[in-house]
Amino acid sequence: MRDVLEVLEFPRIRALLAEKAQTSLGTEQALGLRPLSREEAERRHQLTQEALAYPYTLPPAGELREAYRRARAGARLSGPELLKAASALREAMDLKAELLPLQNALSGVAEGIGDHRAFLLRVDKALDEEGGVRDEASPRLAQIRRELRPLRQQILDRLYALMDRHREAIQDRFVTLRRDRYCIPVRAGMGQKVPGLLLDESESGATLFIEPLSVVKLNNRLQALRLQEEEEVNRILRELSERLAEDEGVPGTLEALALLDLVQAQAALARELGLSRPRFGERYQLEEAFHPLIQNPVRNSFTLDETTRLILISGPNMGGKTALLKTLGLAVLMAQSGLFVAAKRALLAWPDRVFADIGDEQSLQESLSTFAGHLRRLKEMLEGATERSLVLIDELGSGTDPEEGAALSQAILEALLQRGVKGMVTTHLSPLKAFAQGREGILNASMRFDLEGLRPTYELVLGVPGRSYALAIARRLSLPEGILARAEALLPEGSRLEGLLERLEGQRLELERERRRLQEELARAEALRRQLEEREARYAEERAERMRALEEEVRQQLLKVEAELKALKEKARTEGKRDALRELMALRERYAKKAPPPPPPPGLAPGQMVEVPSLGKRGRVLELRGEEALVQVGPLKMSLKAKELKPLPEEAAPKPLLAKPRREVREVDLRGLSVEEALLEVDQALAEAQALGLPTLRLLHGKGTGALRQAIRDYLRRDKRVEGFADAPPHEGGHGVTVVALRG
Repeated sequence: MRDVLEVLEFPRIRALLAEKAQTSLGTEQALGLRPLSREEAERRHQLTQEALAYPYTLPPAGELREAYRRARAGARLSGPELLKAASALREAMDLKAELLPLQNALSGVAEGIGDHRAFLLRVDKALDEEGGVRDEASPRLAQIRRELRPLRQQILDRLYALMDRHREAIQDRFVTLRRDRYCIPVRAGMGQKVPGLLLDESESGATLFIEPLSVVKLNNRLQALRLQEEEEVNRILRELSERLAEDEGVPGTLEALALLDLVQAQAALARELGLSRPRFGERYQLEEAFHPLIQNPVRNSFTLDETTRLILISGPNMGGKTALLKTLGLAVLMAQSGLFVAAKRALLAWPDRVFADIGDEQSLQESLSTFAGHLRRLKEMLEGATERSLVLIDELGSGTDPEEGAALSQAILEALLQRGVKGMVTTHLSPLKAFAQGREGILNASMRFDLEGLRPTYELVLGVPGRSYALAIARRLSLPEGILARAEALLPEGSRLEGLLERLEGQRLELERERRRLQEELARAEALRRQLEEREARYAEERAERMRALEEEVRQQLLKVEAELKALKEKARTEGKRDALRELMALRERYAKKAPPPPPPPGLAPGQMVEVPSLGKRGRVLELRGEEALVQVGPLKMSLKAKELKPLPEEAAPKPLLAKPRREVREVDLRGLSVEEALLEVDQALAEAQALGLPTLRLLHGKGTGALRQAIRDYLRRDKRVEGFADAPPHEGGHGVTVVALRG
């Protein structure tokens, strides 16, 4: 039996994944991806989710692995190779430091990156930025190079001096190297002028490259030092290569980097294809699932559980039945391999094995027919499938006599149902559609076909078997009606199921149109509801904003009033109370105009006779103060809640006497008030008494020190509303009460 991974095209998924990898390690991991243990698959899902949320940069792990492999094999790496390996290890350690604080699954992978500081310190000391070996790499190398530099300069100085003495023999004034020895260019035929060793000549023969005898020993010494330098440099590079090979943390680092590359590739694949994270459970429930390898795929939803263990899909060829089988199979394989799956939401069982009989494969070696190849795979399913297995069977019963094929296929379905296997099966056989209709554990389904456009829609319809559409398509293509009628008459009795299916499909399409209409109406209602909610929220926000602005305005006014009162108090203390009192009264009048009193309660007005139920008495309203009213009850004036007063009808009010009308006398209690507060009360009482036409006003200030009495009388002397004033009779308060006579 072919590998189920190949049957379901899983290698194509791996190839797409490999394209997203950033390193050769990740590419190899992707190409070798296979189903994992359930625990590891769920861990990979979590890693992919975190990689989607937190992108990170990977070091060149492939170059590091190659350098490590060669070092382990005993090779001496070059300076640039060692430098690249060190750079990759440093970047890996930086990535570890970046991921560890996240404290998630990625952090757990990053913990596998080793500590390579010892190797990095040695490389930094031994190699420069271009991979060359530094003088400080070893004391011996430093000593050799300390000798080389002055020796080289000494040779150059001698050669330039020699060329200056024999200018007529020198072709060009420059020093060059031939056979790793310093020499000078001499004109041909003038070699006797510069005794030395002939190392080379130009192609034209016009120039001889001669090493003068005066620098032969120096060149010999220089050559010896160069060999020593090369030997020491090679020793240092070999030492660094051995250090890399002996670094025990490198394998763990490579493994961690490979996995980090793989899960980042998985995240990129999920982002590109629109994959989602699966969950594992006891059933297969895919919502808006699609085939990830098909461009512009149609999405379908379905469920396999204990109630519906098998879905029997029928319908015309090229309708998408096989693609739907692969959609389910790929979703399971991808989820088991740690990948996200092609669905909006996916709940998947964890099958012990996936069986797939898809396509027309046959064993050429055994000369088996197509039907025999199907039977061989079905035999393996029947022998190995358990209630935890997933089976995917394409074109059950095809390739043989329809009647015998239908009978055999029904027996196979009954056996699979008996075992509790879950899966999907496609067929063209009408007896199987009839078998599945109403049978427990199996559900008919079909792939929708657009008869008007003569094309499949690839949409799954659950609960309704599919039609072959052979006669319907023929009629649509205008075949002679007589031939079509004869064909229908020749259909066997069992095949008349197609007529029933046609009527059922018509009813289903009508219901589908009605469902879509209702969905559109519901969507419009939902949109209107959202608009109303948004409008209400906007209005509430505007009201709250206005209230905040009003509160701020009131607060600012209060602060202003407090500041003015504070300034008046200070003025009263420093400049005298009289001017401060005048400004205080003016301040009161100004703010009284800004804040008009609330409207009086209905039925109440100044002068209105009312009943006071709490006292069982009657009185007259003198003044309305918002929710309160000043009421004259007999000789007393009381501030009462307006809502507690009951207005009396005019006829219930006592009739005035024909004699001299009775005038009320108002009394104001000023005891306990400061001078400023008392004078404000006196001013208000004078205004009210004058408005009511009262002839007198009693001011109860008490005796005390006499300061309040004196301040009030000073104020009364200046007020034009006052005719005069005097102490009350002894039995009515004496010196503690001032009786004010008002002007008429």
